[in-house]
Parts: sequence; structure tokens; C-alpha cells
Amino acid sequence: MQKLTQLIHAATGREPADIVLKNGKIVDVYQGTFFRGDVAIKDGKIAGIGENYDGKEIVDLEGKYIAPGFIEPHIHVESSYVTPEEFGRLLVPHGTTTVMADPHEIVNVAGLKALDYMREAANHTVLDIRYMLPSCVPATNMENAGAVLNAAEMVAPLEEEKAEGLAEFMDFPGVVQARDDVVNKLLVAKKQKKRIDGHSPMLSGKDLNAYIAAGVENDHECSTVAELQERISRGMYVFLREGSVTQNLRTLLKGVTRQNASRCVLCGDDVQAKTILEKGHLDHAIRICVEEQVDPIQAIQMATIHTAECCNLHDRGAVSPGLKADLVIFSDLNHLAVEQTYIDGKLVADQGKYVLPLTRANISPVQSSVHIGDFTKEKLCLKLDSNQARAIEVIQTEALTNEAIVEVDCDETGEFVYNPEKSISKIAVIERHQNTGNVFVGLLKDYGIQKGAIGTSIAHDSHNLIVTGTNDEDMALAVETLKEQGGGVVLIHQGEVLCRMALPVGGLMSRLSGEEVTAKQDHVNEVAHGTLGIANNVNPIMTLGFVSLAVIPTLKITDEGLVDVTKSQFVPVSVVEV
Repeated sequence: MQKLTQLIHAATGREPADIVLKNGKIVDVYQGTFFRGDVAIKDGKIAGIGENYDGKEIVDLEGKYIAPGFIEPHIHVESSYVTPEEFGRLLVPHGTTTVMADPHEIVNVAGLKALDYMREAANHTVLDIRYMLPSCVPATNMENAGAVLNAAEMVAPLEEEKAEGLAEFMDFPGVVQARDDVVNKLLVAKKQKKRIDGHSPMLSGKDLNAYIAAGVENDHECSTVAELQERISRGMYVFLREGSVTQNLRTLLKGVTRQNASRCVLCGDDVQAKTILEKGHLDHAIRICVEEQVDPIQAIQMATIHTAECCNLHDRGAVSPGLKADLVIFSDLNHLAVEQTYIDGKLVADQGKYVLPLTRANISPVQSSVHIGDFTKEKLCLKLDSNQARAIEVIQTEALTNEAIVEVDCDETGEFVYNPEKSISKIAVIERHQNTGNVFVGLLKDYGIQKGAIGTSIAHDSHNLIVTGTNDEDMALAVETLKEQGGGVVLIHQGEVLCRMALPVGGLMSRLSGEEVTAKQDHVNEVAHGTLGIANNVNPIMTLGFVSLAVIPTLKITDEGLVDVTKSQFVPVSVVEV
């Protein structure tokens, strides 16, 4: 009662606010315009907007813009390669004040104890990190993960408010087929009135109707205007994604109109620390929108009020009385460069710097995550029944891949032989959670590796080890090195470790700063492109990690086999004419 009374007094001007941001241009996301005035803040909330407010502290903005803090609707902290504490330090200076994070990467590795770790780590940053509960652990039944999360196990985290709802429901075939285990998961969320996030690449027609009818509310996997329009017409929110590799924003903006923009939301999904430091986050996406002739305030709406409405965050998303005082200050509406960020009415970033001390959570619950038993080099052998084979074809800036039928070279025993004149290399996934000994070997096209091998423990979504290379000796050494260092990235050439990036937190994240991780990633990229010959238009780590993502078409690889995602079935590597 006391706080609410004080808020009302400050709103009327009877009592001074804690802080007043004076002489600003307030971005009105409700009406798509801006007006001059003050923003009065009391106890972390916006008390009032208008003129002639008095406060214990006065900040004269001298005509700068005041916008709501940016809200990320769907992102994987783990894809930044830094822990949640460091993730907050990186994002907040770019105006991001809230993220809806899906920790399914690390939960696939370590189960619900990983969710508890991520929640604890989030307490060490002022960024409001809110978690969704991973809905598909594992993502499909065609791979082995470090954990299995069934419907019964999902009840407690939602009841205990550890999560806001169900994260991206990647098993869209299971939804469309109305499999019992999938329907039970959907019902867990429905019974608790929790929202359900989507993931339905290339789904269309009646199957899309079924997916939406099941209760899925949004999708971030659109890659065409037609997909965007079909989903909006059926009531979905569409997240326009601009990540480090998956970059659909410019394409999808061609389908955004004033009539449908309220269903469009800016999103990052998978964003590396390097990308944040060099380009930004949602501020970068807003700048792209403006470059593509989107009205600047409409672009801001897609990062604020639309996101708040989509994510049921009714206490933020606008500069409005009674809402959280999460605010972004900048000077140029047509080229947004964040100068200051306020969260709960406190200055938390100034001129690109996070101004608060950084503390860290204990990582011991999610360490030591690489468990490989009887791996040998011989398991990397690929015997083929013909010189025609299926290869996973890389697509630039997409997690999508094609199925390519390629002609390969084999020795007299039928074993695949690398040919430097063809952009086809061997690729293997090695199970690293349960000591199953599973290794499956396939072919990769247009990744471009010409020497040595590269391996990583980042292999969406179960995050087994994945390695590609030109010879078995270097590939095997990559696997053994990853095992020794507890996960991460390694590059090998002629039996020598050329460079490495250790990721001891679940084999996914580093304890280093974003700047240190970026320096290591730069070194990885330099060696990958310069020495191993990986194609310059390929992101060496993230592109390789998506090749095992067996919930995104068309052809993927897991520790159990080569997966035709569109048919949800295993297919042979060899192509034999009948």
C-alpha cells in the first residue's frame, strides 16, 4: 500500500519522483509517434510522463529519445558461448532489458539441474532473463541426448514458476501426428495456462492448422514471405530472426505491412558473443529495419510492445505510467545507437559500458559433460555401396540444409576417399553423454574444408560431438582432444592441434569474457578459413553445429543415422540404383 500510494503521489506531482528524465522525446509505441516531455520514475516504475515533473535526481536529456527497453522473445544464451552473467553484460549496453531464453541446449546435456544452474546464473545479471521450459529433450527420437524430459517431469518446473511456458516445440511432426507423448506435453502447459512457443520450418496447409490448433502461438523459423503471411493469417506471431548465421530479417521484412506488423516481432535466436560485440543485438535488427525502409518507430514497436504482448509481459514494453522503468536513450531515430540503458529506473549501461559489478554462479553442476567410452579411429570408416551418395549440403545464412546426390571416390574396398577437387568431406557424430559408443558417419557438401579436421561439442540440439575433416587421423585426434578438454572447439592439421576454444560449461559455454571468447573465435575463424580452407562464407562453428539439427529440413545427421527431416526417417548414405 505504501509503495502504490507513493507511486500515485509521484504521478500527480504531489511528491517528487526518485529520478526524472527531462526534456526527452518519448517514443509512443501505442500510437507510432513521439512527443516531447519528461519521464518520472518512482521505485523502479514509471510514475508519469508529461511536463514539469520534479525529482530527487534530474537528468536533462537535451532532446534525446526515450524508448522502452528492448525485449527478446526467443534466444539461446548458450549460443553466445558465454554464461548468463556475461550474456547480460553484453546485451544490456545495446538496450536489451528482457530476454525470453530457451535453455534447451544445456538441458539436453544435463537435464533439469542445468535449468537450475541457468536460473541461478541469471540472478547475477541485471538483465531480466526469463526462461521457457525446453519442450523437446531430446529434440527428436532419432538421436541420443544427455537427458530425457517427459510430460510428468515438466509439471513441477512450471508449477514452481521456474519457467514461463513451453519453449519452441521442435517436434512439429509429433504434434501433427498427435503422438500421445507430445499431446501430454501440450496438455501440461494448457492445464497451467502457459503459452507454447513454436518451431515449424516449411510446415504449411492443414499440417500448419493442426500445429496451431494444438496451442502453438508463434514461430521463428520462417524463411520466406509466404510462410510469414500464412502464419499471421492463422493468428500466429512471427519472430523475424537475425542471428549470427540464420538471418531471415531482410527477406521477411518484404512481407511486413502496417496491417500485419502488430504480429511481427524481432528476434535473435542464436547470437554469438562476437556478433553482439561487433554488430549489436535487437538494436542491430532495428537498424536493418530502417535500412529496409521500415518506419523507425514501427521497428521499435517490433522490439518492444509487440514482444511484450506476445510474451504476456504486461508490465513492460512501453513508456507508460505504471510499467517497469526499463528505458533506452539514444539521439538518432534513423540510426539507433544506444547511449544509455535503464532497468527498473537505474542506469545500468552508459556509452556502451555495463556499469554494474559482475559476479558469477558456481558451474560445477554442469561441468565434466563429455563421456566417451570405446571410441576408436576405425569407427570413422565410411563404407559405401556405390559411388553415388547422399550429402548434407550447406546453405549460407540458414540452419536449413539440402539433400545433395553426389558422386564420390572410393577405394577398392568401397571406403570413401577424400578428393581435394570436390567440396565433399566426411562428417561424423559421436555420442558423448551416455557412453553408448554410437558413431555415425556421413558426407558434408560445400562446407569447404580442404585440410585437417574441425570438431566441436556444439551440435544442436543434443550436442554430441561433431567432426568433419579430410582424413581419419585428424578427425580422431579432434574427438580425443574434445574429450580431454571437456568440450568446445578444436582444429587439427597433420596430427597437431592448431587452435582450440574450451567450453567447460556443459561443453557449450566459456567462463571467459565476451571479448576473450571473441578473440578465441577470431583465431578459430582465421585458422579455419586460412589453414583448413573452410569456405569464407561459412561460419565454421555455428554452421557445423546446425548440421545435426534434425528438426530443420532437409537432410541432417545424428549419432544414430542420416535423417530425412521432411519424412522423419533415417536414410542410407549410399544411393543404389534399382
